[in-house]
Amino acid sequence: MLKPMPLTEAQSLPFWRRPTTLLFMMALTMPIAFNAWSALLNNFVIEVANFDGADIGLLHTVREIPGFLAVGVIAVIIFIREQLLAMISLMMLGVATAVTAWFPSLGGLLFVTLFSSIGFHYYETVNQSLQLQWLPKDRAPQVLGWLVAMGSAATMVVYGLIVLTWDRFDLSYNFVFMASGGVTAVLALFCLFAYPQFDAPTPQTKKLILRRRYWLYYALQFMAGARRQIFVVFAGFMMVEKFGFEVHELTSLYLINLMINMMAAPLLGKAVAKFGERRTLIFEYTGLAVVFAAYGGIYWFGWGVLLAAILYVIDHVLFALALALKTYFQKIADPADIAPTAAVAFTINHIAAVFLPALLGLLWVVSPGAVFGLATAMAIVSLLLSLLIPRHPEPGNETILTKYAPAPAE
Repeated sequence: MLKPMPLTEAQSLPFWRRPTTLLFMMALTMPIAFNAWSALLNNFVIEVANFDGADIGLLHTVREIPGFLAVGVIAVIIFIREQLLAMISLMMLGVATAVTAWFPSLGGLLFVTLFSSIGFHYYETVNQSLQLQWLPKDRAPQVLGWLVAMGSAATMVVYGLIVLTWDRFDLSYNFVFMASGGVTAVLALFCLFAYPQFDAPTPQTKKLILRRRYWLYYALQFMAGARRQIFVVFAGFMMVEKFGFEVHELTSLYLINLMINMMAAPLLGKAVAKFGERRTLIFEYTGLAVVFAAYGGIYWFGWGVLLAAILYVIDHVLFALALALKTYFQKIADPADIAPTAAVAFTINHIAAVFLPALLGLLWVVSPGAVFGLATAMAIVSLLLSLLIPRHPEPGNETILTKYAPAPAE
């Protein structure tokens, strides 16, 4: 771990040691453990731990508790630099993923999932903060698109290896968890010592802040968190429970998602830069409402596996447009507010995540279609909120209701 370096001096470093390159390294490192875990989870909990819908809902509720407590990052960065916290969190995620198969019971999986989730959610909180601090506003949408593509490429390699080797070499859950978690931990350790600690030009506020003028951003984050849970928890679970997908089949579907995302994400970043956050988010939420309604139709009308797979892919691509929410906040934020607001936003994003998976897991047992009906309603609420985003957001013009009025003193 090297001495601090002002961001303005970082361009003198070799290309591979610059801040943007570190962001790409982080985008490469996190998905290896997290997405290997995600790819195996549904099959592992059904085949080994004998989970039902209520169990998987409880597991994901526990997994989201650290996200709800992400506001604690504000207290941690008083003592630890954000960049250092990101690397420590990545190592926690890697180690916890590596030992997942050692706990094949509900209690054991709840414990190890909580530990890995602390790493994941604290990493994601500071990663978003560092992205918005280190990237200039004019290039942020494009670079964020490329970062999504990098994450997709890393995950594609992981999924590709699982698809090609799972049956052929009769791999065990333990082997894949150990390998993927170990690689993430080692790469995080490399990043910790290979890069200087970069200092952004604006010192971050290290206290809890809630600003009235960010209210629309907070509301969109809340709805995004509630809506995302249904996709993350139940869309993949549906493919296994209803259609009997095996590990290599479900991972093949993930692989298709990633190949499309690798090509689409940079284009989506350009689309945000060209059309603006308002139009992009309106398009995303309209698409998600249609997709979730069609998911419900699978249960209500008996539609088949091909449509389910197509919807899963479209769903995944639309979620990549969430980078527009990041750049919307970057445009309206006081630069000193980025770190504390990233933590607050992560907590807001996870308010619904703490109770929705468990409650919807119980509803799933009775009516899976109703779960997706609720998701459709959530997407429509997000769509209505996105209509309040101005064409050119900036401080003092955070929503169409402000009309360039001076920001109130807070």
